[in-house]
Amino acid sequence: MSLLVVGLSHRSAPVSVLERASLSVDAQVKLLQDTVAAEPATEGAVLATCNRIELYADVDKFHAGVAELSTLLAQHSGVGLEELTPYLYVHYEDRAVHHLFSVACGLDSMVVGEGQILGQIKDALARAQELHTAGRLLNDLFQQALRVGKRAHSETGIDRAGQSLVTFGLEQLAVGAPVETWARDKKALVIGAGSMSSLAAATLARAGVAEIVIANRTPERAERLAQILTEGDDTDVLARAVPMPSVPFELTRADVVVSCTGATGLVLTADVVAAGVGSRVGQQPVVDLDEAAEAPLPPTSVGTDEGCPLDLSAVRPGFSVMGEAAVAGMDAATLEQHAAWVAGGTVDRRETSRTGPEADADLIGALAATASAVGRIPERRRPEPVAEPPRPEPVLFLLDLAMPRDIDAAAHRLAGVRLVDIESLAEASADAPMAADVDQVRRIVSDEVAAFGAAQRAAHITPTVVALRTMAADVVAGEIARLEGRLPGLDDKHRAEITQTVRRVVDKLLHAPTVRVKQLAAEPGGAGYADALRTLFDLDPETVASVSRAEESTEKNAQNRGPA
Repeated sequence: MSLLVVGLSHRSAPVSVLERASLSVDAQVKLLQDTVAAEPATEGAVLATCNRIELYADVDKFHAGVAELSTLLAQHSGVGLEELTPYLYVHYEDRAVHHLFSVACGLDSMVVGEGQILGQIKDALARAQELHTAGRLLNDLFQQALRVGKRAHSETGIDRAGQSLVTFGLEQLAVGAPVETWARDKKALVIGAGSMSSLAAATLARAGVAEIVIANRTPERAERLAQILTEGDDTDVLARAVPMPSVPFELTRADVVVSCTGATGLVLTADVVAAGVGSRVGQQPVVDLDEAAEAPLPPTSVGTDEGCPLDLSAVRPGFSVMGEAAVAGMDAATLEQHAAWVAGGTVDRRETSRTGPEADADLIGALAATASAVGRIPERRRPEPVAEPPRPEPVLFLLDLAMPRDIDAAAHRLAGVRLVDIESLAEASADAPMAADVDQVRRIVSDEVAAFGAAQRAAHITPTVVALRTMAADVVAGEIARLEGRLPGLDDKHRAEITQTVRRVVDKLLHAPTVRVKQLAAEPGGAGYADALRTLFDLDPETVASVSRAEESTEKNAQNRGPA
């Protein structure tokens, strides 16, 4: 086994990099096709979620494989290799198996214990099978990962360690209140109809929202999801589908918006959100609180003095324009003009073109003389405290689960809006408590990794054992044929008895070494026993390879037929 995974996730890269490196479905398909076409790789699978992008491959050379997979990720993600490399991680062989099993159990998720990743692993395997890029190794690996994930959720309380990303996001919107209490009787708009959006809609329905509107670029999928919600036995929510152009209007009615699409650009801009919120608060303009707090106050001693060479709007609040802070950093010409303005005169800046230390000294002296004539020392006042306007209670709650983001990040600065996105979820989950069951899941992962490695090593020697037994059967057949030539009068009864006896002798001689070699091969470092067996019995390498090809062909046909 030469399993290699190269990837990046929320643990290794900032959200801004993950957002730019996200892969569309078409990009994933092209990446898989290029991976198996590359020289070091014979199999490939891509696991792409909202917070991770990982490329799995069976390679024959480690260093060449790392270089090739890293280059392919950079090419298809659109992020330059030099920029992407510091955020990439690499796992090889048993460490790669351990990583995928940990991911399947939710140990590597943004919200520990969430179960959505199992569906995403299943989708990754289905795509690789459809494109015929998954061979024996990746089929076995991903199918076992699904079984390990299900075992972790059924045998432990890992579900208590965290919730799905949807539930966790809704809890962040509710700010400590029970989601059911917060969501009751609200109107929800869900943008997208994929697996994450469907889960969000179902979660909102169970939480008690009064209405759910589904908007999707494919109307049929939106209508199907709305029908499922309406016909559900555990909720009585009113659900309907609308086309995407209706989203701005639906924003004027919605209390909660969840968006998770595959769009490469923004689905909701800050202006669209502002318009929707403005209609909810009586057509009043939406104030950007951050910009209001950062806006400079007018100067305290003057307002619109004519002839002042300063840009009064740029003067720091709390200081006199005649004070020392006002003239700090001026060039010599402006300094002279400022001095003349303070004294009540004017100076044409175009005439003061002198430069150098002497000119500056003269100007400073002129400023000092002016200060003496005015009869006051430059004044510096204590800045007056600036009161921040209170932030109003939100009337629109936005949950953005897409990568790249669907909702403009600037929307979080709008009054009346609360926005939770992947980045804020990552920050909020950083301090989430770990359940005691996590240790139990880790033990399950370790045991399953050891079992998977042993099974793969044992499977590696199976073609050699089969080839050995085939060779022994050929030897028996040849000797029986030679015996018949020497004893042409041998009757059928005695011939069958002799044949059976010879076969039993060969089977007994081969039984112990073949069983033992399988046991030894299952141990770490046991791959060399297959080579030893081939050497000792002088087995034809092509015979062994033909057995492997026959087994792979049988497995592929079974996969194409699907489950019975």
